Amino acid sequence: MRHELEFLRSHSGKESLPYLRSNLSHFALTRIGLLSDTHGYLDENILFHLASCDEIWHAGDWGNASVHDLLKKNIPDKPIRGVYGNIDGQDIRSLFPETNIFSCEQIKVFMTHIGGYPPNKYVKGIKEEIIRHKAGLFICGHSHILKVMYDENLNCLHMNPGAAGKQGWQKIRTLIRFVIDEKDIRDCNVIELP
Repeated sequence: MRHELEFLRSHSGKESLPYLRSNLSHFALTRIGLLSDTHGYLDENILFHLASCDEIWHAGDWGNASVHDLLKKNIPDKPIRGVYGNIDGQDIRSLFPETNIFSCEQIKVFMTHIGGYPPNKYVKGIKEEIIRHKAGLFICGHSHILKVMYDENLNCLHMNPGAAGKQGWQKIRTLIRFVIDEKDIRDCNVIELP
């Protein structure tokens, strides 16, 4: 890193542009805001904590499409990835699948609403799907219980952001912010909402 900075200081002008372009990706990372179980409720506190994120992920039980619309309106130009939950109607089901498998940076992500948690509390078939897709990050919601756990047997990190909405038995509303930097998942912050 020191040598790269010395090179940048000593080279100015057009000849350094190819070097810059080929090495800027080295500094790229993706900041994720993860929430679930909003049940039709989205307030300014949530929007504030998601504003600095590059992508917003929702693990189901949106409640209705107004949550999605508020995110798009207040945090424009940010990708929103998600799945529908068991309480979601056709308005959300037309926007998001039941299961979402995608890559972020160099991490394969497996997201579904009802999934359980490691090591032996996965919903039937989920463990096999994690293995089949070689997921490094498994995300679900539904329980309203925040969990961040590593499954050593599957070499996969599990995240459930708890519930960001007001409906349910939880006493504290939560969401998670974290960073994906190539193959690393780091800087995980649990945010408690009033």
